[in-house]
Amino acid sequence: ICSKYVLKTVPFDARFPNQNQTRNCFQNYSDYYKCIASKGEDFAPCKQFFRAYHSLCPNEWTSKWDEQRESGTFLQTWIPRGAFSTYYARETNHCKNF
Repeated sequence: ICSKYVLKTVPFDARFPNQNQTRNCFQNYSDYYKCIASKGEDFAPCKQFFRAYHSLCPNEWTSKWDEQRESGTFLQTWIPRGAFSTYYARETNHCKNF
């Protein structure tokens, strides 16, 4: 049977060598939204993260994470690595008891 759709799986990622791919799923989901937040939705390399998390993550998880992102309760913030400090937290009011 010929199909116009090409099915592909995500290639091996040495950061996640175990059978359980939960972290791989979450990392690609997070990386996709970090990428489009900094580069825009039309930035082609972001699409690799999109394809990876769509391949690895159950739909229920991504739906829940999407709802959490929209309501502002998603646990992942997209603060650049190394940018978080007590000064940053105090000035931006992210942490009330710093």
